[in-house]
Amino acid sequence: MTDNALALGVRLLTGARAHWRGCVPEVRQRIYFANHSSNLDALVLWAVLPPAVRQLTRPVAARDYWTAGPLRQYLAARVFHAVLIERRKPTVSDNPLTQMIEALGTTHSLILFPEGGRFTGVDPQPFKGGLHHLARKRPEVELIPAYLENLNRILPKGEMLPVPMLGGVTFGAPLAWIEGETKEAFLVRARQAVMSLRTP
Repeated sequence: MTDNALALGVRLLTGARAHWRGCVPEVRQRIYFANHSSNLDALVLWAVLPPAVRQLTRPVAARDYWTAGPLRQYLAARVFHAVLIERRKPTVSDNPLTQMIEALGTTHSLILFPEGGRFTGVDPQPFKGGLHHLARKRPEVELIPAYLENLNRILPKGEMLPVPMLGGVTFGAPLAWIEGETKEAFLVRARQAVMSLRTP
C-alpha cells in the first residue's frame, strides 16, 4: 500500500479536510502539535497534508500500540516512518526527546500530541514538557498548532469500527518560542493556541 493510497482512503473514510489558518502547507521543517482524543488522530493529521509535505512528516506515537500486530508494525515502519516512544517500561536509552531530535534531523517534520495520551474532552488536557524542550533545542523548526475535530466520535475509545461522521483538521499560525519564557507559560500558551482553533 502506498502512502498516497492510504491517505486517500483515510480522507474518504473520515471525510477529514484540512483548514489552514495563519499558515500554508509547505515543505519546511515543522512540529505539528495537536489535541489527542482518538487513535485516528495521527493518521488523519498525516493524511490531510499535501503529498510532498506528508512524505517528510513523521508521527510520534506509542510503541506498544503501533507494534501490536503485523499491520500496525508495517504501517508504522514502512508508511508513516513513525517515531515510536516507549511509555510503559522506558529504560535509560529510551529518551523520547533524543529520539525526536534525531528524527527531525535536517529535513523531517513531526506530529506530536503534547497531552501525552488520549482524552475525550473538548479541551485538551494540560500539555507535558516535551514540546517545550523541543522548541528550545530546535528553535528554527516552526511550531504549528492544530485542532482535530470529531475524531473521537468517528472512532470512540475502545471501538474497532469507525462511525460515519465528518472530521477536520485546522492548522493555526506558527507559535514562536520566546527567550526567557518559563516552561509553564509556554505550555499554557501552546495549549491555548490549539484550543483557539476549535470551531465555535
